[in-house]
Amino acid sequence: MNYFNPLLSLPLLFLKLGEGFGFNGNILETNIINLAVVIGIVVSLGGDALRSLLENRKQTILENLKEADQRAQEAAQQLAQAKSQLESAEKKAADIGIQGKRTAEQEKQQFIRQIQEDVERLEQVKQETLQLQQQKAVKQVSQQVVSLALNKVKEKLNNRSDAAFYTSVTKFNIALFTNYKPV
Repeated sequence: MNYFNPLLSLPLLFLKLGEGFGFNGNILETNIINLAVVIGIVVSLGGDALRSLLENRKQTILENLKEADQRAQEAAQQLAQAKSQLESAEKKAADIGIQGKRTAEQEKQQFIRQIQEDVERLEQVKQETLQLQQQKAVKQVSQQVVSLALNKVKEKLNNRSDAAFYTSVTKFNIALFTNYKPV
């Protein structure tokens, strides 16, 4: 079966004169020629559509690249913002730490002052208590001395019933009591 295929016979056009027409059995040459013809037809008929598709694809890719660049710039801005916020937060944390140390030192000094005031106040209360106890003791001793003295006087008065003696003792005791000043 020898069919005439115009695509297969194209290489026959390039044959030298005198060789004539015939069947080309080389499949590789025939396929290359067929492929060239098909590509030529596709390019000539569908070239505009292919060009427009390629142009649309090119525009889409360019738009995607622009969007990617824009997102990269936005990400860089957000990163810069985040870094500045981090620096600000670190600075605030350092300030808070310094302020905390200052506050702790002030509290410590205030606590020490308060303790010193409490110690002084307790010392004052102790001194006042001692003075009060001394006054009580002196008063008690004075009362006992007066009581003993009166008992002795009663004894002597009971032992001596002489009127002159009573008068001298009474005057003496009156003088003592008028000059007596309690402590």
